Amino acid sequence: MAKRRRLDIARHPVPETKEARPGTGGPGLSQGAAAAPAHAPPVAQVSGQAAGSAALEEMAAFITTARAEGRLLVSLPVGRIEAGYMHRDRLMPAEADEDMQALMASLRARGQQVPIDVVKLNSAPTEAYGLVSGLRRLTALRALWAETKDPAFSRIKARLVAPNDLPAAYVSMVEENEIRAPISFYERARIAIKAVEVGAFPDLRAALRGMYANVSRAKRSKIGSFAVLVEALDGALRFPAALPERRGLALARALEGDAALGPRLRAALAAARPDTPEAEAAALDAALRPDRAAPEPASAPRGAVEIAREDGRLILSGPGVDDAFHADLATWIAARG
Repeated sequence: MAKRRRLDIARHPVPETKEARPGTGGPGLSQGAAAAPAHAPPVAQVSGQAAGSAALEEMAAFITTARAEGRLLVSLPVGRIEAGYMHRDRLMPAEADEDMQALMASLRARGQQVPIDVVKLNSAPTEAYGLVSGLRRLTALRALWAETKDPAFSRIKARLVAPNDLPAAYVSMVEENEIRAPISFYERARIAIKAVEVGAFPDLRAALRGMYANVSRAKRSKIGSFAVLVEALDGALRFPAALPERRGLALARALEGDAALGPRLRAALAAARPDTPEAEAAALDAALRPDRAAPEPASAPRGAVEIAREDGRLILSGPGVDDAFHADLATWIAARG
């Protein structure tokens, strides 16, 4: 029996009390007393929670900074983008335009590769965004969505930017478009004038210096010259973006030297109703000739022109009825009154 009791004791040892070791300066503690209270979290758990909280704060700060610096990409419904949030520097062609068709074909084949730039409109009753740059991409995706109803074209990748003010938004738009594809002098001058009209800049000189600070002084001067053309003929020109630099500068000089030329050119363009950039250029050239006050309709050298009268109408036909003849005749009619 004694042997059995000794075995039982060996299997179930009684907790021993640690005696204070010499030099420790403390009383002995039992093994049970050394354990932490049951309700206290382990040190590793507390450290993990602190690290997780710090990581979340760091992520929130990163997102805030990325949003402020325009590095945050979002996917937005194409219907939530307000394209008219700002005046555009690029005059949009019709969807049948060759470049627009090429862009739509690229979006069909490869999807959207470059995001647009938008700002969040806090004043809107529903979540809406104002377009800063990327009008062609937005227009192409909307056309594809309307045509196919493919969900792939119902949303657009956008970079959420936060310009400090309206001038910064215009500068951002101009810089983005200059990088993507340079725009015409007419379009550059037009957006500078529009930026002044909405109060983004106090005057045209400030707009040119603010929006085109990175171009040469000579180029900025040419944009200013085109502003004369924009103020005189905006809305009358059908193909302003196709106006060559040399012709546009010549028109600007002529307009500055003749106060009556602007109305005369508008009348000539209205009468000619050109349907191609070439026809519009011919109408402008005809109106700028020295005898523009009363030019005669063109005749013999360009070919025969047949005139028929029918029910109070004059019908002109023959090889001589070309774009230049049309422009000359329109100018002559406008000059007569």
